[in-house]
Amino acid sequence: MNGCKYIQGGKTMNMEKAALIVERPHKKVYKCEKDIVKVFNPNHPKADVFNEALNTARVEAAGLDIPKVKEVTEIDGRWSIVIEYKDGKTLEEMMLVDAGNLEKYMEDFVDLQLEMHSRKAPLLNKLHDKLARQINSLKELDATTRYELLTRLDSMPKHDKVCHGDFNPSNVIVGKNGKMTIVDWAHATQGNASADAAMTYLLFALKNQETADLYLKMFCRKSDTARQYVQQWLPIVAAAQLTKDNELEKDFLMKWIDVMDYQ
Repeated sequence: MNGCKYIQGGKTMNMEKAALIVERPHKKVYKCEKDIVKVFNPNHPKADVFNEALNTARVEAAGLDIPKVKEVTEIDGRWSIVIEYKDGKTLEEMMLVDAGNLEKYMEDFVDLQLEMHSRKAPLLNKLHDKLARQINSLKELDATTRYELLTRLDSMPKHDKVCHGDFNPSNVIVGKNGKMTIVDWAHATQGNASADAAMTYLLFALKNQETADLYLKMFCRKSDTARQYVQQWLPIVAAAQLTKDNELEKDFLMKWIDVMDYQ
């Protein structure tokens, strides 16, 4: 971080000692003393940074034990979020190292998601509205396909459950005592839990279809939800994921967007 510093609670903290732990196209995430510091690229929208901090605070107010936002600040002219550090390993790491216990880890993962879905945060943005904006922005889809997707979206039940939007094992931290904590609330909304589950299924399927199928089977059993109902959301959330403009995912996602296969 070129020796940059930021001030928190009247104390100057030196980012020279920070350790880079995650790097994404639009941000770098550092461990700095007792904090996690997300440093966003200069061209990343300021509104998105503040929205992520606000989302996190609103989810925290819903009663979920998550890392608390401490500060939104500028570091070297880049908007940054300072978040409470939670010690532990990601559930993704544990699943890879201990693949023989995948089903047990998946049970815990689904239970955690259902606990999240049991909460409400009335001030979060609505998932339906976000999905509609994302579908309308997809110029690589023709008008007929966008119309079909929006019609399907409008026909789906509108709920108000806390939805993560990017719920996958890399966003779950497991502490030494086994307690699991959900992190990275940038995409949080209130909406239909099965839409959130459909997105999680797609994120698994992008890496391993068998693991995705195990997840969906377990989610549907534990939540008493028909598999077909979650599948009805797949073309919609695949379109939403397509807006992230990841070339490696594009062909896979386009296969799910053929809504006529799900009529």
